[in-house]
Amino acid sequence: MQPADPTPGVGGLLRVRLDLGYDGTAFSGWAAQPGLRTVQGVLEEALGRVLRIDPPRLTVAGRTDAGVHARGQVCHADLPATAWAAVPGRSDRPPAAALLRRLAGVLPGDVRVHGVAEAPAGFDARFSATWRRYRYRVADTSYGPDPLLRAFVLWHDRPLDVAAMNAAAAGLLGEHDFAAYCRPREGATTIRELRVLSWERTADGLAVATVEADAFCHHQVRAMVGALLLAGDGRRPVEWPATVLAGGRRDSGVTVVPPHGLTLEAVGYPPDDELAARARAARNVRTLG
Repeated sequence: MQPADPTPGVGGLLRVRLDLGYDGTAFSGWAAQPGLRTVQGVLEEALGRVLRIDPPRLTVAGRTDAGVHARGQVCHADLPATAWAAVPGRSDRPPAAALLRRLAGVLPGDVRVHGVAEAPAGFDARFSATWRRYRYRVADTSYGPDPLLRAFVLWHDRPLDVAAMNAAAAGLLGEHDFAAYCRPREGATTIRELRVLSWERTADGLAVATVEADAFCHHQVRAMVGALLLAGDGRRPVEWPATVLAGGRRDSGVTVVPPHGLTLEAVGYPPDDELAARARAARNVRTLG
């Protein structure tokens, strides 16, 4: 295999893609933090044990906050080729299948790697991605959510009008500066292209938002959902979320909803021959227009 880019090729490294899911309840988010249990920390430690190397550094498609879940998270690691070749041991499994099986034996039950593959040339889990898709699940019954789903569903104690929330969501679609819905970070842009924001009522009665964009800034999804819930229960007009967006700054009326209703469902990538170009373009500072 050709290395994913010149850097991983140095010193006999190869890039490996990992697809995973996790229950975020007991994690302090994705990113490794001293003294805290995080998805990155747990997975890096497990890889180090299985490969018998120092824990490798993982690059993720999208960092999730404390309490946020994932079904379709993607990350990559640059691993020594010798360690990769040694994963099967005496078995006849290829390295990817052997690593998948061995990680299942050492990872805790609230995080699972369900895909391992040598990455194609140019692949970067973060910068090659073209879209991320989240879903936020809400129960608006008077008695609350199903007890078996309470760790993954927000209870909103007012009836919601899904049609009104979809009308309000339409005003947020497209490429905008989402500063009004983002927690600011030094040197980071808040310009994003929101491609999908729609609500549906599922067969089990939940109100579920599907949100897809090229990328998201910190707290963006949870802040937008908070605004749309106010439009859905009648406390704000359907035009209000778009008015907040146009204001260009955080609005005290917008509530950032709790993290446990949010799940990263999937991450999308271009064809293999476009991965490197996409990664280069994604590193550029974005401006409107």
